[in-house]
Amino acid sequence: MGQKVSRNDFEWVYTEEPHASRRKIILEKYPQIKKLFGHDPNFKWVAGAMVLTQILALFVVKDLSWLWLVLLAYCFGGILNHSLMLAVHEISHNLAFGHSRPMHNRILGFICNLPIGLPMSISFKKYHLEHHRYQGDEVVDTDIPTLLEARLFDTTFGKFLWVCLQPFFYIFRPLVINPKPPTRLEIVNTIIQLTFNVAVVYFFGWKAMAYLLIGSILAMGLHPVAGHFISEHYMFAKGFETYSYYGPLNWITFNVGYHNEHHDFPAVPGSRLPEVKRIAKEFYETMPQHTSWTRVLYDFVMDPSVGPYARVKRRQRGLAS
Repeated sequence: MGQKVSRNDFEWVYTEEPHASRRKIILEKYPQIKKLFGHDPNFKWVAGAMVLTQILALFVVKDLSWLWLVLLAYCFGGILNHSLMLAVHEISHNLAFGHSRPMHNRILGFICNLPIGLPMSISFKKYHLEHHRYQGDEVVDTDIPTLLEARLFDTTFGKFLWVCLQPFFYIFRPLVINPKPPTRLEIVNTIIQLTFNVAVVYFFGWKAMAYLLIGSILAMGLHPVAGHFISEHYMFAKGFETYSYYGPLNWITFNVGYHNEHHDFPAVPGSRLPEVKRIAKEFYETMPQHTSWTRVLYDFVMDPSVGPYARVKRRQRGLAS
């Protein structure tokens, strides 16, 4: 099973999450960052092109052997689907059309969701905004592994399995630790997604549908682009709960690697986050950062000091200590 992790509990802190206070300090020194707030008018075209590319790919994959289909799903389709998941992430902050046109954002979210295969755009928004507001909260922040996950996957091999199974934990963890009744838009999202899936099977066959679903699942697990799931908030350096990555994979992930910058300024679209770093560089260059998402995955699995326990947690208000 490999070496057992050295931690036996999460990193409990009793301070507020760090981003709101740093945002205030940075804006006092660099008020021009407010000019970067707002939506990105080019975003919808980039995201729409990704959706169209995946639909066109269905004409190719429907006649492939299963081996080539899985390889293409891992090396191409999964990357596009993961990018579309991160497009949904941008949309959850209303960065496609701005806060004044919420339904335009939601509709684009439905469209970006289509190649992913599973309805998630509305549900993601519902939980993700709480992750920003209550980062580290033991109940509300569903980005944090459960105690059961941390205890079960506490060896080298266990962590390897946990990385491979990440998509299933991300899907089911919120339903276990912080269940919420479905909203009307979630039902609409589900109906639209199921209708698209049926159309794919009808016109292209089951292999085409498998290509979309397999790509989504593989690219959320043991895949270089999935390294951001771990790089963003797992504690590789004591006392730091958010980390940025400034490498080339940002080009296909809407700059999600600029994660400290994103949490400090969620109203800034991904395309402008490098400018935030350029303006306030002394705030970001001094913090620990990652240089490779692939290396993050390797270190997470092999380093006994890192694992599902390596997360900063805060007690939920009102709960007994």
